[in-house]
Amino acid sequence: MNTMMKKGMVAGALSALITTTVFGVETTLPYPSGKLDKGVDVMDQVYFVNHFYAFKNYSIEKNKRTITVIVKKSEGKKPLTETVERYLNNDYADDDNVRAKDLAIFRAGKMKGTGMLITDYDDDARSQEYMVWLPALRKIRRFAQPAHDDAWGGTDFTFGDVTLRKPLHEDHELLGTEKFGKTVESIVIPKGEQTKNTKKLPASTDEFKDNEVYKVKSTTKFSSWWYDYRITYVDTKSFGDLRTEYYKKDKMVKTLEKNWQAIDGQDDPRALRWYVWYGKNLDTNHESLAFIPKKVTKYNSDLKPRLWTKKTLTKIKK
Repeated sequence: MNTMMKKGMVAGALSALITTTVFGVETTLPYPSGKLDKGVDVMDQVYFVNHFYAFKNYSIEKNKRTITVIVKKSEGKKPLTETVERYLNNDYADDDNVRAKDLAIFRAGKMKGTGMLITDYDDDARSQEYMVWLPALRKIRRFAQPAHDDAWGGTDFTFGDVTLRKPLHEDHELLGTEKFGKTVESIVIPKGEQTKNTKKLPASTDEFKDNEVYKVKSTTKFSSWWYDYRITYVDTKSFGDLRTEYYKKDKMVKTLEKNWQAIDGQDDPRALRWYVWYGKNLDTNHESLAFIPKKVTKYNSDLKPRLWTKKTLTKIKK
């Protein structure tokens, strides 16, 4: 079989997958009128929450000395920290191409001065666009969409976890509803390994133990992947994903836990804010934490569209 025929068969297979898959999650996805009975419908709602579609924009900005802290810790070693600001804009109803844009600016740590602008398109078959400001070169570089399993900022959170994975990338089975009954864990750093940036991190919490959750099994469509399936526990009212367990050959290899907090005065129960993300690689015991203090959170702000442009990247200070 010649190369051209092989490429044609691959293209045909991809086309079939795309045309038979339910496409992406709309920013206008309505809140369900009753209990859901399909796993994919639950995960559509989870995607809505994680991408802040309840808001026209959502940001975690530095507030005086308070800023979002990312912690990365290897077993037995002092943690490394970075600080970051992120700005997500979902207000593109007048643009037939763009669904959302995501701007991240690292303010301290090894990635200090690095900026990343991601454009997500309405066409789910189209790759996201990545523009990265490299402070050492003082230049912007365009990159191909990273692999889903690449580490986001050197953490245990993959690009799949943070931005890339969509419900169409997995098959979803609803395993039922149950009482959550679990602690949402956080990182625990021994006193001798603490640094000035890790002395007052949020503790684990039992506040969600009595919540009813959907339990969803999501099996990846990628072959030879780092996980075979994952189990997600999703709050039945807010659709916040409280805990995700990743399995390879039926062995749990990673956990990802999220302490979602409600925002007062919101009509949509899905209008949540980030507070804590905690991930742990169970093979290496490497841990990652993102701590987002309440006072850095802003939403539906009067931010101008020009914020999500190349010009913003070029103005980032070292």
